[in-house]
Amino acid sequence: MAMALRNRVVLIVAIVVALLVLAALGTLYALQREAKAYVERALAPVGTAASVNVAFNLSSVELTDVRLKPPPNWPTADTLRAARITITPDVRALISHRVHIRDVTVSDFTMTVLRRESGSILILPNLREAMAQSAAPSSGAQGESSLPQEKVIDHIGFENGTFDFYDRSVSNPPWRITVNRAQASVDNVQLPALTEPTRVSVTGNVVGPEHTGRVTFDGWIQIASKDSQLRTSLRGVDVRTIDPYLLKKAGAKANVTGGTLDLDLTSTVRGYHLHAPGTVTLHNLQLAESGDAVDTFLSIPTRAAVAALKAHKGEITLHFVLDGNLRDPKFKLNENLMTELRAGFAQALGVSAEGVAKGAGQTAKGIADALRSLLQPVAPAPASK
Repeated sequence: MAMALRNRVVLIVAIVVALLVLAALGTLYALQREAKAYVERALAPVGTAASVNVAFNLSSVELTDVRLKPPPNWPTADTLRAARITITPDVRALISHRVHIRDVTVSDFTMTVLRRESGSILILPNLREAMAQSAAPSSGAQGESSLPQEKVIDHIGFENGTFDFYDRSVSNPPWRITVNRAQASVDNVQLPALTEPTRVSVTGNVVGPEHTGRVTFDGWIQIASKDSQLRTSLRGVDVRTIDPYLLKKAGAKANVTGGTLDLDLTSTVRGYHLHAPGTVTLHNLQLAESGDAVDTFLSIPTRAAVAALKAHKGEITLHFVLDGNLRDPKFKLNENLMTELRAGFAQALGVSAEGVAKGAGQTAKGIADALRSLLQPVAPAPASK
């Protein structure tokens, strides 16, 4: 009798455990389906994916062959293409109906960045617009799968990809710069407030006509206030890759046939005020000989510039400081910087000040504006219509 009672108790316990396991599995399955449905709904307005796979234990979500749609008049067919995007959520946060993403990894990607004629920069504009709309308070009843406005992403990584930068502010069709073999990271993103510092880092190869250089970019940005501290370094970049920024806009009329560029820049923004000291070094700069007596390079007669470059083995080093208020649409550098730039190029080439006096004021202003247009942070563009 006692044995029968014991067996009955064991059977009941086993049934209860089995029911609990089935309930847990059912809950996981329901959460898996809910997570997949949420990802598909979130992606639908802005892009497509060949597949969305959610791990049964909710440890990861993997999207394959992802394509994000561009707005009208975009220079490429997609704003982002990625072979794979893997999302690692905080399962405990998901169960408690909070959004905490531990990691997002974007692999084998091509991302397009566009600078408009006004100088404003667009990065994944449709995605940014969709995120802004989802963060806006809803006037109606929330749906069953609605999530809190607050979202935390610990880390976003970009692996083995390409950034294509198109710039309509210097030419139309837009000037293109390609950074391949790129790696990037964005850490500590807290939506929608964005009041905490977000760390960013980018490395990659800058592809040029003859030389492939290297770019590194890292620091932090407080997106809400636009305060930041960033370091930018270029090494061995083909001069012709960034010719519209440093040469053509600065008043150069001579034909640049070769050379590489190194740059070091440390920029700090506090209360919309930018302070950014830096150094540019041009190596083996080569100019085509010109028979035109009025042809110039940085307002120096081309013949004199070619002779001076040969004497200095094509090396030019310029120290500069970008300083101004980002809220000022004109943002003109002070006269001291213009004088420094004018004298600096002349001194670097060993050309007397008299040789560059004519038109030097406009040349210095052109160099300053060119450096600013290439390097200064810009306010986020308004959402495209």
